[in-house]
Amino acid sequence: MSAFLVCAALISNGQDKKLPPLDQSPMDMAYYPPMYPYLVKLKGQPGNLVARVIYSRPQKKGRKIFGELEEYGKVWRLGANEATEVEFYQPVSIGGKNIAKGRYTLYCIPTANNWTIILNKETDIWGAYKYDEKLDVVRTSIPVTTTANEVEALTMIFEKAPGGANLVMAWDKSQVSLPIKFNDMASNTMKKGKATAKK
Repeated sequence: MSAFLVCAALISNGQDKKLPPLDQSPMDMAYYPPMYPYLVKLKGQPGNLVARVIYSRPQKKGRKIFGELEEYGKVWRLGANEATEVEFYQPVSIGGKNIAKGRYTLYCIPTANNWTIILNKETDIWGAYKYDEKLDVVRTSIPVTTTANEVEALTMIFEKAPGGANLVMAWDKSQVSLPIKFNDMASNTMKKGKATAKK
């Protein structure tokens, strides 16, 4: 009987805890290869994990996004809540610069025609309030294209591209595509390994 009372008390205490409300900008993630956990890990398709991006997805909700909600020329967290983060599981190249494998924060400086995408060493950051330019790893400017339809929630996906992948980012009627190179670097590493083996 006493054991029953203890269990009932634990359940009651659990029900009394105040849980946080549903986030208005839910967190999401994208992989390269796309759908890696499902297609590679579960279904057994061939492929090695190259990159993963974790971001929160703000909604448009009838607002004008770029130039108003997200001001032109100012550093943006590239999402909502915590700043967006990307993790590379092998060395890659962005904007002509070699990037070591690891986790980075992604920021953006939007303008009407171009977005400057920034990789920064400091991670686990809320917003862009304490962004430190001295910790930038690379900055690269990419052109903005206009989508045929409005994208209600900020969306990021990886798509296959020659020599690597593109990280496609879209919100409202703006879309950009960040080229990420990795195939050439991987093949160069393999060639070096074979050359070393021959020696």
